[in-house]
Amino acid sequence: MEKYESKQHQIRRSAEQIYSIVSDFRNFTPMMEGQVEGWSADENHCSFQVKGITARLSIVDKEPCKVVKIQGDEGTPLEFTFWFQMKEVAPYDTRIRLVLHAKLNLMMKMMIGGKMQKMLDEMVEKIATALN
Repeated sequence: MEKYESKQHQIRRSAEQIYSIVSDFRNFTPMMEGQVEGWSADENHCSFQVKGITARLSIVDKEPCKVVKIQGDEGTPLEFTFWFQMKEVAPYDTRIRLVLHAKLNLMMKMMIGGKMQKMLDEMVEKIATALN
């Protein structure tokens, strides 16, 4: 498994507030509409299509105010685990980081490995902007 980590970002909210948002896929519905096709979500599962490929994700572990772990379900084209980490360093000062563990063969690693890091950095920045 390859490991990719985003840059750390600051959000001016408590870890509890952030956790309540990111620990429920239904909260992502407004952000996903228009970005993907066929978005469907409940608290711990979501599915959607990108370029005709269906992805199904599940929240597999939650540690309140610390981490939410998301995994691709069987049939998702890429085997991965995605961690949303948060650490409250002061009241209304929480640092977030995204960590991706992905199983990539050599060809995939060469094709998209460098793009994964950039994608994580862009994602964490968008999340931080949306939540600040």
